Amino acid sequence: DPKVALRLFLYFFRIGWFTFGGGFSIIAQMQKDFVDKKKLVTEETILDQTSIGRSLPGLMVANVAYLFGFSQGGLIAGLASVAGILTPPIVLLSLVTMCYTAFRENIYVARALVGVRAAVPPIIAGAALKLRKGAFAGGAFSYIVCAAALAVTLFTGISIVWVVIGSAILGIAFSEVKRRGGTH
Repeated sequence: DPKVALRLFLYFFRIGWFTFGGGFSIIAQMQKDFVDKKKLVTEETILDQTSIGRSLPGLMVANVAYLFGFSQGGLIAGLASVAGILTPPIVLLSLVTMCYTAFRENIYVARALVGVRAAVPPIIAGAALKLRKGAFAGGAFSYIVCAAALAVTLFTGISIVWVVIGSAILGIAFSEVKRRGGTH
């Protein structure tokens, strides 16, 4: 549907101007707009799309935008979402690159970036807290996998891709054991 594609392009274009924090601020905004306000999707859907988007090569935010757009309106809506989310940073990076020396030496830009960097962690933490219900739907098992994944991520050099794959395998195994245990 072209209307869905245009609406998603404009949405992602608008919020794309403020994608600070590696894309998680976009996830927080999507959760607020599409889960809380419009009730178009569930927290679990956003969490699943974020998990898949982080696991795939490329920019996480573009992957998530595509997955969300595709789920709402198919291929064209997915591509429109990616175009919307990527256009603002491309424009801004082009301007910054052309004026790099002036930006680098500008005291006001440096001070503004201090403030922006300070705002990013609470935005990410807020998104994580809002998504926790869907993330821990498996009860105690989910908390154990989360703690193990956090430990592996923080204290080893194992790729996040392997952490996600291992967590997926554990989730499948846990569900299968639970299913088989419930049939006897």
